[in-house]
Amino acid sequence: MSRHAHIALWVGLAIFVSDQLSKWLVVHVMDLRTVGAIDVLPPYVNFRMAWNQGINFGLFSNPGEWMRWTLVALSILISGWVIWWVRREGGGILTMISAGLLVGGALGNVIDRVIYGAVADFLNMSCCGFENPYSFNVADISIFAGAIGLILFSGNPRDAGEKED
Repeated sequence: MSRHAHIALWVGLAIFVSDQLSKWLVVHVMDLRTVGAIDVLPPYVNFRMAWNQGINFGLFSNPGEWMRWTLVALSILISGWVIWWVRREGGGILTMISAGLLVGGALGNVIDRVIYGAVADFLNMSCCGFENPYSFNVADISIFAGAIGLILFSGNPRDAGEKED
């Protein structure tokens, strides 16, 4: 087991809390679910309420309860596997940070599916004449960054920049 395994736990917890806190603030306190849209720094950053029943970009969206609970179970299974894998294989600090990002984000979206029946997406970014039709959230960013990090850094007993003992 890696001596850095605790890092994945703390990163995952920080991402989970920041994701849920941001959703609570935007959806409930700012009441985005009723308002629908809030221009923050137009056209670059806006809040646009979207309830995603599928995965990224609404893929596999299905209003049926079976899909909701399938995605909940799949997210929990993948998160458990990632934790088991990085603990078993070890890796450096960057691998553990990546695992924490992925797991914390995945569990943040699981909570949404359990509570709301869909993932609360609200961040919308556009630039340079391109109007992005999709919304996302902190968990989505973390899942993406964590997956890329695991691809780049796993398999190395030491991450780039980490000194040997």
